[in-house]
Amino acid sequence: MAAMTRPLLNRRLAEFGTTIFAEMSALALSTGSINLGQGFPDTDGPEEIREAAVRALRDGRGNQYPPGPGVPELRTAIADHQQSRYALSYDPDTEVLVTAGATEAIAASLLALVEPGDEVIALEPYYDSYAACIAMAGGTRVPVTLRPRDGAYHLDLDELRDAITDRTRLILLNTPHNPTGTVLTRDELAAIAALAVERDLLVITDEVYEHLTFDGAAHIPLATFPGMRERTVTISSAGKTYSFTGWKVGWATASPALITAVRSAKQFLTYVSAGPFQYAVAEALRLPAAYYDDLRADLSAKRDLLSDGLQAAGFEVYRPSGTYFVTTDIRPLGPALSQNGDGFAFCRALPDRIGVVAIPNAVFYDHREQGAPFVRFAFCKRTEVLQDAVDRLKGLS
Repeated sequence: MAAMTRPLLNRRLAEFGTTIFAEMSALALSTGSINLGQGFPDTDGPEEIREAAVRALRDGRGNQYPPGPGVPELRTAIADHQQSRYALSYDPDTEVLVTAGATEAIAASLLALVEPGDEVIALEPYYDSYAACIAMAGGTRVPVTLRPRDGAYHLDLDELRDAITDRTRLILLNTPHNPTGTVLTRDELAAIAALAVERDLLVITDEVYEHLTFDGAAHIPLATFPGMRERTVTISSAGKTYSFTGWKVGWATASPALITAVRSAKQFLTYVSAGPFQYAVAEALRLPAAYYDDLRADLSAKRDLLSDGLQAAGFEVYRPSGTYFVTTDIRPLGPALSQNGDGFAFCRALPDRIGVVAIPNAVFYDHREQGAPFVRFAFCKRTEVLQDAVDRLKGLS
C-alpha cells in the first residue's frame, strides 16, 4: 500500500500539536511529581452537589438526551444567577444555552460568529484553546499583550485601540484572566465597552473564574455596560467555581439572536451532554453566599502560601487578583537554574530536579519569546500538597 504523501492535518490546525498540559501531566506521573501545572482541584466540590448528581442518576433525570439548549432547571438557575449577582436579566428559554464546558461555548461562539478572514482580538497570554478555535473558524487572531509591571499584569488600552481594524469582527475577552490572574477594572471594562460600541464589534467574554477573586477585586461582566448586552456572549461554567471540572457543564448567556447563532454551531459539536450533572449544577448555582466567601478565603490563603514559597525560592512573583494560578519570572534564579530564562526547558527539568510540575507561559503567546521567562503554577490543591511543593521549591535556592 502506497504511503500518504499529503499532510493529514488541515493547515488551520497544523501549528497545534499535543497540548502542553498533556505533556506536563504525563511528566508528573512518570516522575511522581506534584502537579501544579494543569488547573484542576485535587478534591471534589460540595458533597450536597455531588449527591444531587447521584440523585439525578437514580431518578432517571438526564440519563437520556436532555433538551438541546439544556435542562430547564439549569437554564433558569443560570438566569437567576446572572440577575442576582449582576442585575443582568436573561430569558432562560431564549437567552441561555448550556454547553459542554466553557471550552465548547467558546468554540461554538467563534464558529458561529466569525467568517474566514475576520480578525479576532484576544488578550495575550491566552488560554491555548482560543488560538485553536479561532483557527478552526477561519479567523485571524490578533494578540494584545498584557505586560508585567509593578508586580502585576496590565492592559494597554491604547494598544487595544490600535489593534482594531476594518477587518476586526470581535474581541475575545477573559477576566479574571488566565494565566496572569489580572482582574480588569471598571474603568478598563468601560473603555473596552466604548470601543466595541464605537467600532460595532461583538465581544465574547470568558468569565469562568468570576467567583475566584481576591483582595477586594470585583468581577464585573462586560455585558453590564451601556450598549454591551446586545453585542456580548457571556460564558462561564461550573468546573472552576464548584470543583467538578470533569462534569464539563458550561453556559452562554446573550441576546436571542446571538444565542440562536451559537446554538446553530453547538448542536453539531456535542448536541447535548452531561444530562444528570446539569440538574446538580442547577442546585449548585443556588448555594448561599457563604459558599463563595469560603471559597475565596480558602483560595486566597493557598495563593499566599504558594506565592510566598515561590518568592522565598528566588522567583519574581506576580501575585494574582483572580483565578487559581500564579505567574512567576524565573530569571532571578540565575542563568543556570532558569535555563537562561527558557521556561520550556525550566519546566521540563523541574520534575527531575525537585519533583514539581509547572507550565511555561510561552505556550499562551503568539510571539513565544515574550512569554519565555514566565512560568505558571496552580494553587487549587490541598494545603498539605502546596506546603510539600513549597518545601521542595526550597531546593532551588
